[in-house]
Amino acid sequence: MGARHDQHFLIDPTAVDRIVGAYPVEGRRVLEIGPGRGALTAALLGAGASVTAIEYDRLLTEHLATRFAPEIAAGRLDLVQGDAARCPWPEFELVVANLPYSISSPVVFRLLESPYEAAVLMFQREFAERMRAPIGSSECGRLSVMVQTWARVEACFVLPSSAFSPPPAVESMVVRITPRGLLFPIEDPAVYADVVRVLFMQRRKTVRNGLRAAAGAFGREAVDRLLTALPAEVLASRPEALYLEDYATIANLLATP
Repeated sequence: MGARHDQHFLIDPTAVDRIVGAYPVEGRRVLEIGPGRGALTAALLGAGASVTAIEYDRLLTEHLATRFAPEIAAGRLDLVQGDAARCPWPEFELVVANLPYSISSPVVFRLLESPYEAAVLMFQREFAERMRAPIGSSECGRLSVMVQTWARVEACFVLPSSAFSPPPAVESMVVRITPRGLLFPIEDPAVYADVVRVLFMQRRKTVRNGLRAAAGAFGREAVDRLLTALPAEVLASRPEALYLEDYATIANLLATP
């Protein structure tokens, strides 16, 4: 059974054990995205988790249904064929997954809007490094700001391409994401997300010029108010140089009539 839909199957049993051991799963409701041939699924079930696995590929779903028929019959595994970036998610406590690279971003942004206790996820290493880039550094981007606003991101370990079949052209990294309380008050999360998105769409511009260009999105009057209220050093900075407090300040000013 070959790889389709950007799926690289994890074949290193030590790596599978390390992923499952990165957070306690026994007795927990686990969402697995992109189970593939079921290596991680089997380990999660073996560790005592109750699993909902969402697989896009119909042939792989049929393979999993046959392989795990006893667990499905016992109610320990719920197998769903669908696009995990769009289909309904069940209630879950943990997410543990070797994500297909192509849906990493939509799944992460969707996760930020969901109630969960922790996520242990494997990404392309470059994506994972962008997610954990220090806020206020040149490597910081929209992904870094949004994830670190709502959660703590920790690197667990790096895997070489030889841990997969077929081997990808890049290294992979497993990270642990755990939600935490906000460091700074945010009046309206949707406005906050819009501010981060709009400013990083124009990351080569200063915040002042980025906001001016976003007058259509936020309204001329609101932008003029921001340009008056924000400190000069914030307005003269580029988006990657801002801190979470700066984004919260901008969003809260916009959210206040």
